[in-house]
Amino acid sequence: MVKALIVKPEDTVAVALAKIPAGEKVSLVLPSGEAIQEVMALEEIPFAHKIAVHGTGRGEKVIRYGEVIGLAKEDIAKGRHVHVHNLQSSRFA
Repeated sequence: MVKALIVKPEDTVAVALAKIPAGEKVSLVLPSGEAIQEVMALEEIPFAHKIAVHGTGRGEKVIRYGEVIGLAKEDIAKGRHVHVHNLQSSRFA
């Protein structure tokens, strides 16, 4: 079962297609079905939320679907849950 989708190779986050338990390794899959990377969830990732594809430093851009969706409020490690607690909308930055 595919659990995480990454739309563009430059994305810094993937979208969870199902709840991902902490400690689970998931393949990041492009829309074509090609798995391009594996990542271990460092914490539970709820359905439709984001998981960090690689480390992102505080103030760096977070990219989903090839578009900047905000800036990291803090350093975000690969595999962390990315949501409003550690992501600030660039619209209001």
